[in-house]
Amino acid sequence: MPWGSNYTFLVWIDAGPGKYLRAIYKPRDGEKPLWDFPDGSLYKREHATFQLSRILGWPNVPLTLVRDGPYGVGSIQQYIECVPDVTYFDMVTDRAEELRPFAVFDLLVNNADRKAGHCILGEDRRIWSIDHGLTFHISFKLRTVMTEFWGEDIPVPQLKDMEALLARLDSQDSEMQAFAQNVESREIQALSHRILTMLENPALPRLDPYQNVPWPFV
Repeated sequence: MPWGSNYTFLVWIDAGPGKYLRAIYKPRDGEKPLWDFPDGSLYKREHATFQLSRILGWPNVPLTLVRDGPYGVGSIQQYIECVPDVTYFDMVTDRAEELRPFAVFDLLVNNADRKAGHCILGEDRRIWSIDHGLTFHISFKLRTVMTEFWGEDIPVPQLKDMEALLARLDSQDSEMQAFAQNVESREIQALSHRILTMLENPALPRLDPYQNVPWPFV
């Protein structure tokens, strides 16, 4: 996939005689070093974001696992058959209610790279969220093109789900243990702090369009 910042491959996975599944493979060793994220951690953040979306029940994040591949360990994400050239900018006017949880989720996981093309429209007409390598930093890193939601109240259903998540963060249940294997303890503490802040101030922040919008936008 030549347009990715890091090494990204479309792979075919053997699913039995004559059957294959397509997936996006991002090997750890293909990650370009960043000054603000630990080296070789982005693939784990992809998986951790998927795990958290499953725990919350939103937004739609394709199945994302950690597996060994041709170029070593990395993230493997189910490839979503999507409508070509349709991005966030094409959907926000008519499907704002479906996209609002994406904006809440980005604040929750501290997504530093929400571009328009990271919201895709599946052939099943569902909207999917992809590309979550730059998440869970301990410092505020949110960068997003979803400016239409800045300043809006966080919907009550999402607040209730985050309250339930907060109660589970320190638990020893299997889902939380699996999640903790992909992020550092201090990142979980930062996540807990973000949830508390969002519950106490249940609105999406108004950000700086010069500092908090990624480039390029798509």
